[in-house]
Amino acid sequence: MADKSKNKNVFQKIAQVYKEVRQELRKSTWPSKEKLKNTSAVVLAVIAFFAVLLSFISLGGRWVLDKINFYDEVEPTATVSTEVTAVTEAVTIEETAAETEAVSETEAASETEVAETAETAAESEG
Repeated sequence: MADKSKNKNVFQKIAQVYKEVRQELRKSTWPSKEKLKNTSAVVLAVIAFFAVLLSFISLGGRWVLDKINFYDEVEPTATVSTEVTAVTEAVTIEETAAETEAVSETEAASETEVAETAETAAESEG
């Protein structure tokens, strides 16, 4: 019998499995329509009961957490504010120093131009 199964192609093997499944399903005892309706109603009722039960548990847990102020926002601590202020001041100082250097360079360039213009004017008159 092992030789016969080796000689079958894929489609014959699939057909054989399908026939065996049908034979097993015929041996099964199937419920009547009335029993199927009753069983389905019981399953749906149990599902509805537990949905309501879990909703009440969830609402109760939320109520308890609200009573202990679990969801209230926490004020930031002073150390964080101090650190942020220190960093902001450091950045402002650096920006001010950079602006001062830029202004000093511009003023120096302007003074050099004025001196050169004065020398040129003096040479022209002389």
